[in-house]
Amino acid sequence: MSMETPNLPGGPMSGLVASAVEYLVDAGQRSVLFLDVMRRRGDQYREHVAQTAPHVLQYAAELIIDGRKLDEPVNYALVRIIPPKGVEIDPERRPFIVVDPRAGHGPGIGGFKADSEIGVAMKAGHPCYFVGFLPEPMPGQTIERIARAEALFIEKVISLHPKADGKPCVIGNCQAGWAVMILASLRPELFGPIIVAGAPLAYWAGVHGKYPMRYSGGLLGGSWLTALASDLGAGKFDGAWLVQNFENQNPSNTLWTKQYNVYSKVDTEADRYLEFERWWGGHVNLNAEEIQFIVDELFIGNNLAAGKIEMSDGQKVDLRNIRSPILVFCSEGDNVTPPQQALDWILDCYADVDEIRAYGQTIVYTVHQSVGHLGIFVSGGVAKKEHTEFSENIDLIDVLPPGLYEATFEAKDEETTSSDLVVGKWVMRCEARTLDDIRAMGGNSPEDERRFAAAKRLSEINLAAYRKFVQPWIKNVVSPQLAETMRSLHPLRLQYEAFSSQNPLMASVRTAAEEIEDKRKPVSKDNPFLAFQEQISKQIVHALDSWRDATEALSETVFLNLYGSPAVQAALGIDPKSEPSRRREMSAEHRAMLEARIAELKAKIGEGGPREAATRSLLYIGSARGMVDERSIEALRRVRRDYGGPRLSLAEFKMLVREQFFMLLLDEEGALAAIPKLMPDDANQRRALFGSLRDVLSASGAVVGEPANRLQRIAALLGVDTGEGRSANKVAPFDQARAS
Repeated sequence: MSMETPNLPGGPMSGLVASAVEYLVDAGQRSVLFLDVMRRRGDQYREHVAQTAPHVLQYAAELIIDGRKLDEPVNYALVRIIPPKGVEIDPERRPFIVVDPRAGHGPGIGGFKADSEIGVAMKAGHPCYFVGFLPEPMPGQTIERIARAEALFIEKVISLHPKADGKPCVIGNCQAGWAVMILASLRPELFGPIIVAGAPLAYWAGVHGKYPMRYSGGLLGGSWLTALASDLGAGKFDGAWLVQNFENQNPSNTLWTKQYNVYSKVDTEADRYLEFERWWGGHVNLNAEEIQFIVDELFIGNNLAAGKIEMSDGQKVDLRNIRSPILVFCSEGDNVTPPQQALDWILDCYADVDEIRAYGQTIVYTVHQSVGHLGIFVSGGVAKKEHTEFSENIDLIDVLPPGLYEATFEAKDEETTSSDLVVGKWVMRCEARTLDDIRAMGGNSPEDERRFAAAKRLSEINLAAYRKFVQPWIKNVVSPQLAETMRSLHPLRLQYEAFSSQNPLMASVRTAAEEIEDKRKPVSKDNPFLAFQEQISKQIVHALDSWRDATEALSETVFLNLYGSPAVQAALGIDPKSEPSRRREMSAEHRAMLEARIAELKAKIGEGGPREAATRSLLYIGSARGMVDERSIEALRRVRRDYGGPRLSLAEFKMLVREQFFMLLLDEEGALAAIPKLMPDDANQRRALFGSLRDVLSASGAVVGEPANRLQRIAALLGVDTGEGRSANKVAPFDQARAS
């Protein structure tokens, strides 16, 4: 009787042993190399924080204004980005200004990579500027003082580009988004289009069961802890606490995935990891007054969209004062600023789209399906798509008629109509939306609003009690030296310091890593123990994600039940039966101004010439499509470019579009009836006008349905026989008619 012996040389067991040995050698080497990456990270951290002005910009920059030297000094600075070789900048194109978020990390994330907000704007030919900051705030620095300094920065950029075709496009990332919006509401004349990326503007907004960071203020009893942290910092708030808040939102990534990814791919991932960690570990400080304003007025108070923030001169922050197009970029995958927090301020400010138009506002939003919070302004893939399209089509956005739009993107391919009119790799179109499209994303019920109002009231009570009974004692005990010692002992800082070369044990790690690099033996991809390692990693991630989900569900349940209690609400002065509405009514002053403007526009319906007639006709026909396509705008540009003639500036053309748009809204029939009177009697010029209208409209696709009916009506008004086909003499009718 014979038996198989698996232990014979060359049998399955020997293969398994060989795989085990191979894996153990590789795992041991990876462990040492991983520890050496941690050492390099620690050394990099120490070098970074030792710099006077640490940043992670990948571009050379020239200092324009040092905020520390202003009459009201701040730790902010304006720099001009020097374009790299091979990038041509057109000084007459509108400048871009990227304002970096001061959310605990240092500056530079907007220009962190070549494919970044700054990078794509420069590739589109725009001069670029950057507003960054230093690690330490100036004495007496406040959010209001920073806003005044940033206004000076923008004024300086405008003065440096007197021939620019528009006011600067300002990009505010994350926490810089609300800062830019506040300034734009106070100084609207300074701004061209505004891009806010991942910026929380409606802090209470959200949906049940997802992203419960908005509950944290209520669960911690309000902003008294913020005041305590600032007092323990001797008047400064340690930004490392803000970074830790971010990390707490995704424990599986913080505690495992980020490090495991380096360990498992240590031969290829080290540089990328270290590059990011240089920014992630660059913690900065805020003055106590700054962080208290942010938490009380914005995070817990939610006063920005409600128009309840007031400056020291009595001027109120009203987002409805902004006159520039506002482009909001958010993501379903963002657990820090979900779409509701980025967009629901629109519901707080306006009753409907007509009210948006009544304030002359143009709001464009786009919602990414998956990218995380940092990916909105860090991801190279996002920069190559969304940010590139925004930069290349910023003039299209600037001349959009007032209203609410969603920006959508369609990949350009061989079947794309008029593909030669598409600037980039994507076709960008702005599709008309209503407030119901925002509501459809989910949001707060009246019951939720009462809960957050109760949490806000409790925060005010607790903060007042802390300031009266505890704060004086804390301030007397904590010295600047003690505060600095406590900052250095923050867990996030210690994790860098502990693995740096300052630790004597890491010297042997460096030596061992250098030896291993010469004898490196990576494990084969099909090694069964490597597969087992990956499976263990997935189980750890699953366990940490499950723990996060359970704690988030618990925190939401506690918040909803505690602050939803009628007894608690009544005790805090909130009527449990109230139907709270944060939307504000239009002021009497604005209504009077609006009525005067309406009368003025109605009186001007019969004024103008071929240019006004053409614009009015395009708006009338195009509105039936419910969207504006970049190809139509590019077709219009090319017609005018190829045939020359008198031209309007971008600002003049924007005003023309807005006036003609409002005339159609106010009196469509009267505005259409006046079109023949605006045109010369010459039949050839009228045919040329109609031919170019049809060319522009067909650039984005066939003109069918209601747009075709409207095009036919314009033909009748102009007395053009559409059966004659396109005019053989293809000219720029607006310029030819005006010149004649």
